[in-house]
Amino acid sequence: WAPQRGSLLLLVLSLGLACAQKTLEEVPVQPGFNVQKVGGRWLTVQLAASRAHLVSPDDPLRLGLHSIRTRDGDVEFVLFWTGVGVCQGVTVTVHPTGLQGQFQGSLEGGVSTHVRFVSTDYSHLILYVRLEDAGEVTSLWALLARRALRDPTWLGRYREFVRGFRLHEAPVFNLDARCPPA
Repeated sequence: WAPQRGSLLLLVLSLGLACAQKTLEEVPVQPGFNVQKVGGRWLTVQLAASRAHLVSPDDPLRLGLHSIRTRDGDVEFVLFWTGVGVCQGVTVTVHPTGLQGQFQGSLEGGVSTHVRFVSTDYSHLILYVRLEDAGEVTSLWALLARRALRDPTWLGRYREFVRGFRLHEAPVFNLDARCPPA
């Protein structure tokens, strides 16, 4: 009886580990997604990542989303690095994969970027970003809103993903404007 219990325990532990490691294909995409409707200013309401050190409140530099632009089917994320004496704008462009609500691109240094628009009513948005660098995968999730979040349904949906994907929540930094002129 003991060897069978040991095998059963091993099977349960293996299944638990397999469930904890979600793949790109397990991330949902908004049905009927219309990329033209996501352009404009967005506020970051919540942020989470698979690696806690990437979203540490102790990091003196903050990366914040300013807005999203669409151009010829591509999506551009307008971001700003800010800190003491530092403010630098960065635009990350991703291209359609041919699958609705899914985009991909590359960052400097060959980091592969996959973006999925998980859920949206175009006033709220749950966004998934997967970064792959030399076989190392990092997942970022964001809950965005056009204005201050008033509908708790969106926060509930977002938190289900955070729990399901076992993510580390992070402090949020919103940017009211671009970097001041030099």
